[in-house]
Parts: sequence; C-alpha cells; structure tokens
Amino acid sequence: MRVLRALTVAAAACAAVGLSTPFASANPTGDRNGNGPSNVTVNPYSVHQGSTMQVSAAGCNRGGTVWSAGNFPQTTLSAGAIGFATVRIFNHASPGNHTLSVKCHDNSLVATHRFTILQGNGAQGGVGGSFGPSTAETAIGAGLVGTAALGAGVHVVRRRRPLRGRS
Repeated sequence: MRVLRALTVAAAACAAVGLSTPFASANPTGDRNGNGPSNVTVNPYSVHQGSTMQVSAAGCNRGGTVWSAGNFPQTTLSAGAIGFATVRIFNHASPGNHTLSVKCHDNSLVATHRFTILQGNGAQGGVGGSFGPSTAETAIGAGLVGTAALGAGVHVVRRRRPLRGRS
C-alpha cells in the first residue's frame, strides 16, 4: 500500500512539474555563433490580453528586436548569448493563435514563433501585504483587544471570589 501511495505521489509531482513549465521551442533558423536568431521561446505560451510575456532567443549577441503586428509593440531584445525581452500584449489584441518575429541587429535572418492570446484579462494581482493597516483599522483592533482583555479579567475575578453564604 505504501509503495502505491509513493508511486502516485511521484507521478503527480512529475505531472505538476511537466505541466507547469509551458515553454515552447521554435525551430532554429540561424546558427549558434551569433549569426541569426535561433531557439526562440516564449513564456507563457498562452497569455491573456493586457498581460506580459517573456521572449528569449539565442544567437543575437548584439541584441535585436521582437514584434508581432497588432499584438504588442516592437520591443528590444537584450544582447548576449541568449537575449531576453518582456512584451506586453495589447488590451485589444484579438484572441487566438499568433506569430511573433525575432530579428538580430547584426543579421537579416528572422525567426518566428507561435503563441496564443486568451480572451479577457488575467488575474489582477493586488499589492498583497505591502500596505499596513490604516489608523482606523488600528484603533478598531486596539479597542477589540482591550475589550477582550477587560472581559477576561472580569471572568477571572468572578471565578476566584467565593459567593457569600457558601463555604
């Protein structure tokens, strides 16, 4: 029974890792010596309107540009063995399958890669715990704590005092 449980957990962990990394690789169109873009990847592959997407490409040692007409503005790809760019999908981009293009500054070759735009906005993450409580919230909390302490004190005092007439 323990072996079956361990195998189930291991299979679930492998599936979670495999499904949580939706990287997609493009077919190389250049070589790895900086003579054109190759191994273009996007993360995530499926992105909501108005969200951001990370694009990377090898072979653009002097940087390059990334674009997809009508989906996001032309963006600069950083220089290096692997260049990176973060693109923001337009709020009005049409949902469906689309193609982005990558071109190095020092070469005329263009590599393409497919990605999917999902309809609607993704989750709008808030600021989380970056703000402390306001003055009103602090006053209310202090009042509640004080009331609870007073009530606990009254309860303890009443329990300790014996009633008159009982021994």
